[in-house]
Amino acid sequence: MSEESTLSRSRFRAAASRLDRLNHAPVGAAEAALLSCCGSRRWARLIAAHRPYPDLEALLAAGDEASYDLTPADLDEALADESVVGHELPPADSLGALAAHTALQAAHDAYEHRFGHVFVICLDDLRPEERLDRLLSGIRDRLGNEREEERDNTAEELRRIARGRLVRLASSQPCLPRMPGFRIA
Repeated sequence: MSEESTLSRSRFRAAASRLDRLNHAPVGAAEAALLSCCGSRRWARLIAAHRPYPDLEALLAAGDEASYDLTPADLDEALADESVVGHELPPADSLGALAAHTALQAAHDAYEHRFGHVFVICLDDLRPEERLDRLLSGIRDRLGNEREEERDNTAEELRRIARGRLVRLASSQPCLPRMPGFRIA
């Protein structure tokens, strides 16, 4: 058996083990872990209530469905969760990077003033050095949207963020803080 095949099976077992832990965690612990993926309590309750999940795909489908069912109040609750905007940016260690950070802060302020909530964008598929440019272009593009269109964009970005966090929660990718009663091995 090849080393790659052994490593792949090891990752599969680790993912299955973490999904198994989520499936069998006490309701409160599962909901707390799920809240770290999306700040809507209703979203977390829906996903926790439909356990057990046979595999990651089923968990992701449930997360997508719950995301599509977010009410305006649920969306507001999720947007109020400060962890939703946690982006690691390159340090402002040059004049150009400092200017980009300053421009990003001004764009965030303009966005919040226009739409009444924080700007969210999923950057999971980008390398760290690409994130600042994508943030700046994304916020610049979306500042011109009408309120309802931007609300839809925001909900979709939250769904994508939650999906990535669910993958990391249930797989071998460490990312989430320890939750009481739910330990990520």
